[in-house]
Amino acid sequence: MARWKPFPGDAGAFRHDAASLKKHWKRLHRADLEPWPRDPDVQAAWAHFHCGEFKRAVDAALKAGAAGLACAHKAQTIYATYLEPDAERRLALLLEVVERADEHRAAEPGNASAHYWLAHALGRYSQEISVAVALARGLGGRIKAALDAALAIEPDHADALATLGSFHAEVIGKVGRLLARVQGADAGAGRDCFRRARELAPHSPTVLVECARGLPPIDGTKGEREAEALWAAAAAVVPQDAAEWLAVDAVRRERTGAGARAR
Repeated sequence: MARWKPFPGDAGAFRHDAASLKKHWKRLHRADLEPWPRDPDVQAAWAHFHCGEFKRAVDAALKAGAAGLACAHKAQTIYATYLEPDAERRLALLLEVVERADEHRAAEPGNASAHYWLAHALGRYSQEISVAVALARGLGGRIKAALDAALAIEPDHADALATLGSFHAEVIGKVGRLLARVQGADAGAGRDCFRRARELAPHSPTVLVECARGLPPIDGTKGEREAEALWAAAAAVVPQDAAEWLAVDAVRRERTGAGARAR
């Protein structure tokens, strides 16, 4: 198996023991509403995740069983999105999360995280292969259905709302408003998702990035102006963990011309 690249930031700045992790848990998980895990092994897996030890987080989370699956899904998806340099390897990692999360939601249909990570990983996979190809394969319907299921369980799941907004925006951007309706995409619904996500998690860089990327296809020039303010807000966020550091770093690099626009 290929080696995972290390987190390029200062992992020590985000390191937690069980007590400090619990103290900061609500802030760290404001956007995904992940409940505090009772299992010390799952707590340890999340501690690895938050300081950027993504491979250790996945390994520890999977070893912990069903209670650790959300951590495994998130750690592997974040790693694939921001750090994996090989395109084929990136696709394989995302597909692995898709398959694992699909099994997870079948086993725990009332678990919002299982539905969300299925949708999120499938969305990232779709972006890698191109939205047009993904829509032709019927992946858009799977993504929307999983997000709808997550939000039916947790209506205040800001990450799911932002991702659903991005679904609407990307489909509209690819096929236009009229044909987008066939795929279940609607500009007004996307705009509402972005607004609600920002109300729930105003300081989440990932929520800000999803909104910034999605508003232009929905609102044209007006959306572009609003997006500029959101990109600036995302770049100004003080990261609370390694995942946020990667998101903020990607935005800052893009705005200075040092990297591609944040995923």
